[in-house]
Amino acid sequence: MSRLHVRGRGLPDGEPVQWWVHEGVLSAEPIAGAETVFGADGDDGWVIPGLVDAHCHVGLGPGGAVEFDEAVAQAETERDRGALLLRDAGSPVDTRSLDDRDDLPRIIRAGRHIARPKRYLPGVPIDLEDESQLPEAVARQARFGDGWVKLVGDWIDREAGDLAPLWSDDVLRAAIDAAHAEGARVTAHVFGEDALPGLIGAGIDCIEHGTGITSDVIPLMLEHGTALVPTLVNIENFPGIADGAAKYPTYAKHMRDLYATCHRRVADAHDAGVPIFAGTDAGGMIAHGRIADEVAALRGVGLTPTEALGAACWDARAWLGRPALQHGGPADLVCYADDPRTPGVLDHPTLIMLRGRVFGP
Repeated sequence: MSRLHVRGRGLPDGEPVQWWVHEGVLSAEPIAGAETVFGADGDDGWVIPGLVDAHCHVGLGPGGAVEFDEAVAQAETERDRGALLLRDAGSPVDTRSLDDRDDLPRIIRAGRHIARPKRYLPGVPIDLEDESQLPEAVARQARFGDGWVKLVGDWIDREAGDLAPLWSDDVLRAAIDAAHAEGARVTAHVFGEDALPGLIGAGIDCIEHGTGITSDVIPLMLEHGTALVPTLVNIENFPGIADGAAKYPTYAKHMRDLYATCHRRVADAHDAGVPIFAGTDAGGMIAHGRIADEVAALRGVGLTPTEALGAACWDARAWLGRPALQHGGPADLVCYADDPRTPGVLDHPTLIMLRGRVFGP
């Protein structure tokens, strides 16, 4: 394998950095004969760890499960935007064989969504007839996945005509304990307000979307160390969802209200210190390859440019237990001619390196 060299400025500190690469591994020490593939003219460019999409669905499309070749194409699209680490927050397709490909992003899988019958997208989740089955189902998915389990925390209840929780508090506590016993963390899809106290009080590790976060819930998140992945680019679909739900006027109004208050609620969570990470929800109503748009949206709710990029890069990697750029670590990095914190730059990498292999933008 080629011996390579990159140099530029690193983040978050902006200091000059140099890395040498051999056999897919980073070295802070010079390697003889290495070819400089970025930064040959000096350190004016920027070198950062591979980007992270912390809510991504490889194997899922607008109509549900996709063919395996399409799942590969989805992963390639993420790679070509610099997203080299994906937390797959639930997929009906077993994508574990993608790990054998050295040209595709690393995927942290949460197994399949777990829901109740008719309380999520048809064909996507594992549906449990009896909620008492949840702890065992969570334990199975913990063993199947890569350290995460995905619950559907709320969805429209057609009898009630509005969003409603799927699980009782006691069952949630038992299920999350079961996942933790397997060494896995748990996250949940939640749009509305009512499901959040039970999930967070039960010890859930992360909330996806979180449009129903209130001032009463934020202290609970801080107490339990619950993270938030707000998927802001996907929240832009709420008005359209409401428009298509005329049969359920209470639900439609609720979705419009959640959309109208989302940015303020996420900003309040950020201001209070809730950990926030970048995820696009790609794979359903969102196209793959939009992590730069999510970073821009996070800036729009009050994260600084460095915080917003960190939420999709070095901070997200630390949260997920994956290395950033370090001696002896994997050579997964992205290079930019200009500062990637500048609007419009992040989506235009100059060089992408995955496992020591160079890809174009």
